[in-house]
Amino acid sequence: MCVSAATRYSKCVVNQKLILITLLIKLGVAAAVSSALARSRVFNDLLFCERRSFRQMLGLLAFICIPLTLGVWVRVSVPNFLAADIAFETIIIVGVLLGSVPAMLAACVLAIPAILHHEFLTLPFNIMVAAVFGMYGLLVSKEEVWSFSPFIDLSLYRWVRRNLMRPRVDRQILLLMLIVGMQAVHSWLAQMFPRRLFAVNSPFWLPRIAICVCAPVVVGIPLKIWNASRIERKLEEQERLLIEARLDALQRQINPHFIFNTLNSIGTLVRVRPDQARELIVKLASILRVLLRNRDAFLTLREELQFTADYLAIEVVRFGAEKLTVIKDLAPETLDILVPSMMLQPLIENSIKHGLEPRIHGGTITLRSRLQGDILLLEVDDDGVGISSEKELFESKGTLGRAGTGIGMRNVRERLHVLYGLAAGLDIIRRPGRGTRVVLTIPVMTAEMEAAAYRAGLRSTDS
Repeated sequence: MCVSAATRYSKCVVNQKLILITLLIKLGVAAAVSSALARSRVFNDLLFCERRSFRQMLGLLAFICIPLTLGVWVRVSVPNFLAADIAFETIIIVGVLLGSVPAMLAACVLAIPAILHHEFLTLPFNIMVAAVFGMYGLLVSKEEVWSFSPFIDLSLYRWVRRNLMRPRVDRQILLLMLIVGMQAVHSWLAQMFPRRLFAVNSPFWLPRIAICVCAPVVVGIPLKIWNASRIERKLEEQERLLIEARLDALQRQINPHFIFNTLNSIGTLVRVRPDQARELIVKLASILRVLLRNRDAFLTLREELQFTADYLAIEVVRFGAEKLTVIKDLAPETLDILVPSMMLQPLIENSIKHGLEPRIHGGTITLRSRLQGDILLLEVDDDGVGISSEKELFESKGTLGRAGTGIGMRNVRERLHVLYGLAAGLDIIRRPGRGTRVVLTIPVMTAEMEAAAYRAGLRSTDS
């Protein structure tokens, strides 16, 4: 008798240890599957989409249900490997995130291996779980679902005081109690009908408590992992909006600066050469139409050169064709490369204002473009007076030219930094008395970078 009692006791201890080990592995399975899904960009796009089509909903359910249905099949097929089956917790997650109908679809799919194994109560029980937690998902906000944690505040004094002062339903506690209660019902039904419904179960109170505690933790793990991806996605969106707003501010800064200088040029011709002033006004109207129509941060070099051609036409009219010569030395393979919009015009304006205008006989501006591997080189070269020591002082402070006239150069530097970081550069080659050369080095935008620009809204699809 003593040997028999000792044997039964040792078997009980072993069974309890196996159950606890199974629950630990179950937590690992939940973490592994949810982490693998979180690394998929397609899954994240479907999960965090505010409005999904029916096809997108089916795709999201496929991402979630296919690996976990395989887990149910493994549990059915492999003896004593019970931790692979987390169908109960999966239905809860789908219910609170997506609603009752998607949860019921998931319940049907997850029940297929169990039904084939003659566990016929699995399907009605799964549908009941889907209905309960789908209803809960409709009653609470998604933020409350994402913030769910099975580790509740243990300060009963603060909890009681908060609810006495302002009674309210704590939806976090409600979800926790619902999961624990439904797990208790699950265990009870599985004990009543062991061949018709599966659940990790035990006749001892300690493993039963562990089973009930494990269920909300398994639910909470994917929610926490996916919520981290959601927060990261929101931060990326905020960063994108910040960059877009910053670029828009820079664009709004350069446009009035350019318009002011052009109107100033027109003002000098109104009394002396009114016909040329009218011609400048027409060209300025053409430029303004481009500025109003095109809000992209990127254009092809061909489009950017078309814009600068209108500006140069204004300056040629103002200076005279005999005093301002423009030479273009452009490599054909560079013309369809994407470059930041309104990037060349400030450099050309700087060459005219501070290089050629002080010269009595004017001079020449040369535009060059060429490729060096995956780097685009753009040069704006003039044969003007060059940069004096006084101007170098302003350059060291982040401007170029006379005080108050360095907006354009500052703007170019800032936009290059925002768009490319350290991958782009702006170099100024000073040749006192013989002119100045400004060299832009810009990374060639790959197809992936262009797609990212489309997604970020920095370049429209109809450009």
